[in-house]
Amino acid sequence: MIKAIIIDDEPLACAIITEYLKDHDNFEIIAQCGDGFEGVKAINERKPDLIFLDVQMPKLNGFEMLELLDSPPPVIFTTAYDEYAMKAFEAHAIDYLLKPFSKERFDKAIKKWTARADKPETESAMQNFIRNSSVLPDQYTRIAVKTGTRIRIIPVIEIHYFEADDDYVKICTADGSYLKNKTMSYFENILDKTQFVRVHRSFLLHINQVTRIEPYEKDGHIVVLKSGVRIPVSKTGYPKLKTVLGI
Repeated sequence: MIKAIIIDDEPLACAIITEYLKDHDNFEIIAQCGDGFEGVKAINERKPDLIFLDVQMPKLNGFEMLELLDSPPPVIFTTAYDEYAMKAFEAHAIDYLLKPFSKERFDKAIKKWTARADKPETESAMQNFIRNSSVLPDQYTRIAVKTGTRIRIIPVIEIHYFEADDDYVKICTADGSYLKNKTMSYFENILDKTQFVRVHRSFLLHINQVTRIEPYEKDGHIVVLKSGVRIPVSKTGYPKLKTVLGI
């Protein structure tokens, strides 16, 4: 049996998927979740073979939820997302159902997923999609991180700076630092460029945290933050910092 979990905040959408799956005898629904927090817990505990995942949900959207999983399972997205996002799904060979979807369209998605479920490129496509997925508006203003078994939503306004840390990015706040499996370029691209500036290949900082800029060695500079943290500024980062600060 193929174990499936439905993660959607709309009861009607869950009911439709449940009804449509009745014609697929090899599928068993092992859990239904109303938000991303419940989804993370259910996936980690139940280890499904497939999830039906809504993209736009309160508390934690579908993309944020997938980022918090160590080993995301195969996904068929269920979404009312716009045409631009559909291109992102298709570019990575990810199955999706655009709400409202018919029984015929649902069956086609199941058949498509079943045909390639065991192929290695399916997993790599999903991982690539998660790393490079188009963001929803929420993801410009907050970042979801996991510490142990706990999930925390960090408002972007509370972030002091980002620091590269091997294959991760360290998100530094007044309450501590958190690791996120993303790249510095990812955050540089999605964050407000009037508020965050890449001053060094390893540092992206919030300009509201800057107290002063000091010279450092020959032609070098250091940014001093309100917390007292000192961040190096590269030769290419210095003019960008001056532009954003208006100096």
